Amino acid sequence: MRKLALNDEILLKIEKPARYIGNEVNSVMKDKNEVDIRFAMCFPDVYEIGMSNLGMAILYDMFNKREDVWCERLFSPWTDLDKIMREKKIPLFALESQEPVRDFDFLGITLGYEMCYTNVLQLLDLSQIPFLAKERGEEFPLVIGGGACAYNPEPLAEFFDLFYIGEGETAYDALFDAYIANKKAGGTKKDFLLKAAQIPGIYVPAFYDVTYQEDGTIASFTPNQPEAPSKVEKQLVMDMDRDYNFLEAPVVPFIKATQDRVTLEIQRGCIRGCRFCQAGMIYRPTRERDIEDLKEAARIMLKNTGHEEISLSSLSSSDYSELKELVNFLIDEFRDKAVNISLPSLRIDAFALDVMSKVQDVKKSSLTFAPEAGSQRLRNVINKGLTEEDILHGAGQAFEGGWNRVKLYFMLGLPTETEEDMKGIAHLAEKIAERYYEIPKDKRNGKVQINVSTSFFVPKPFTPFQWAPMFREEEFIEKAKIVKNEIRSQLNQRSIRYSWHEPDVTVLEGFLARGDRRSSKVILKAYEKGALYDAWSESFRYDIWKEAFAETGVDMEFYTLRERDTDEILPWDFIDAGVSKEFLIREWKQAKAETVTPNCRQRCSGCGAKRYGGGVCHEGQN
Repeated sequence: MRKLALNDEILLKIEKPARYIGNEVNSVMKDKNEVDIRFAMCFPDVYEIGMSNLGMAILYDMFNKREDVWCERLFSPWTDLDKIMREKKIPLFALESQEPVRDFDFLGITLGYEMCYTNVLQLLDLSQIPFLAKERGEEFPLVIGGGACAYNPEPLAEFFDLFYIGEGETAYDALFDAYIANKKAGGTKKDFLLKAAQIPGIYVPAFYDVTYQEDGTIASFTPNQPEAPSKVEKQLVMDMDRDYNFLEAPVVPFIKATQDRVTLEIQRGCIRGCRFCQAGMIYRPTRERDIEDLKEAARIMLKNTGHEEISLSSLSSSDYSELKELVNFLIDEFRDKAVNISLPSLRIDAFALDVMSKVQDVKKSSLTFAPEAGSQRLRNVINKGLTEEDILHGAGQAFEGGWNRVKLYFMLGLPTETEEDMKGIAHLAEKIAERYYEIPKDKRNGKVQINVSTSFFVPKPFTPFQWAPMFREEEFIEKAKIVKNEIRSQLNQRSIRYSWHEPDVTVLEGFLARGDRRSSKVILKAYEKGALYDAWSESFRYDIWKEAFAETGVDMEFYTLRERDTDEILPWDFIDAGVSKEFLIREWKQAKAETVTPNCRQRCSGCGAKRYGGGVCHEGQN
């Protein structure tokens, strides 16, 4: 019988003890003596958020399909348990076996958000694993990172043995086979890493040297081992029928997860080409899943989990070519089983509204639009592909269909932004309110409510805006005040609510997103001074980070305020992410010229992803 790592006395003292006991429906138990690899799969945030991560669920299922691998899960302990574990010197443990992570072969960490970087150090610390990879001997697990943030791994490079760049279904089998072969041959950790570096998509930071110019920019980034490639190429699943890991029985959490539903991934990639969007660039080209596979997956996963909601996952669900058939199937198939259908990432058009009127209850929840910018000029700069006419037309149809609540998402601080663009946010919200009151009074559903939310722009690697400067936090606040004051001057101001993201978090995210290896000492210093759960407003302490910058001598503004030259060596330039640097430079120039680039189905723009084959790039629509 499995012995829990935490006794009853501890479990009674902490919030949500079900986060730590494991043994959920569909979790995988194996005999550790019957496997060659023990893999601890970690998400550096609380259980409820990590259990909502589709990528983690796919890899957990895929790894455990191998008889020679046992993959277990772990998440960041919340601050209450963190304190107890330190006081009682309890090592961090995996949920399935309840055994210490330090005894595993691999510690795999999903890197989805920069503000979780201090949680990565918490995981190492509580696992009693040295922070720096160079200080870890043969007795410690190999620490591997993956996910969207791995497309600039450099701020974390000192802490990881290796990174996986791309989609996990492709090269992990080769990595595991190499590990088992090396283990049987009596090879060392370095022997394995030399073999791993030759596997496509694997980056071993220790095998690369960085030098810097006097002005602080990178002078060179070169391999120091012949086995290490000069370019690490991202790995993609191109045959979504043959190579996609068909997830049949995801683990069902004991407590309500952030996304408490079956997630059905309908496609990968995006055709839209928004110039601020990292996911839209790094996951190119677009690859659709077969509709019959999706129908079967929906039936099986709902049966195996007991969930009462199914969500269609995609960067842009409206662009899935067989969406109408799929949605109508789900509505008809599960009408008698009280299964809700969630449709995120829809472009609001007649079909979307028709579908949502079928799948939502009579109260009708808010509709969400993401214009991103307040003026058409700035929407052209960011290549949003959405006109004011589109927005007002969609809102009008929604209002006529009975909706009276709208959420609008914008960004402030975008390249070339003017005060007129900022005020345009208020003007667009006012026009939407006016559109509501154009409907005959007897057809209105009470008063209209428009919730305007602005985040602050963060330039991300492998986007056309990766060279763009940011602003200081006080400048971001001033921009928010301009919007707020303009909203207050509108006729329908009482119908418009306004909120904005924290500017200090945004500035720090910008530093971590475009940082280099020198950033690691700031992260480590901040963690040592108490930084943890920086993604949580109640835990974030910017004063700690300011002290960390001062004590390490690292100038944050060098990374955030400076516009980069397009010929500068960027920390992530050694990664081939599919989109070429030439394409990104061309799009950066197109942005400054306020020129729109057609989406991938309208015309191929030569981004570089075509060489992968498949997807939109293989449909002859270019």
